[in-house]
Amino acid sequence: MDPETHRALHRIRAAELHAQAKAHRLACSAKPPRGLRTRLGWTLVELGLRLATPRPPALAH
Repeated sequence: MDPETHRALHRIRAAELHAQAKAHRLACSAKPPRGLRTRLGWTLVELGLRLATPRPPALAH
């Protein structure tokens, strides 16, 4: 392949990658924080699993 052609293709691909990275950074920074929602969700999942899991019989002492 001609070196100039190779360099032109490299520049085009590099520009595409830079644009994708910029779009990804913008998308990540635009997401609302979900800390409380996530913790509440996992707490409800844990509670549901505890309720659904049968408990072993209590040991008498």
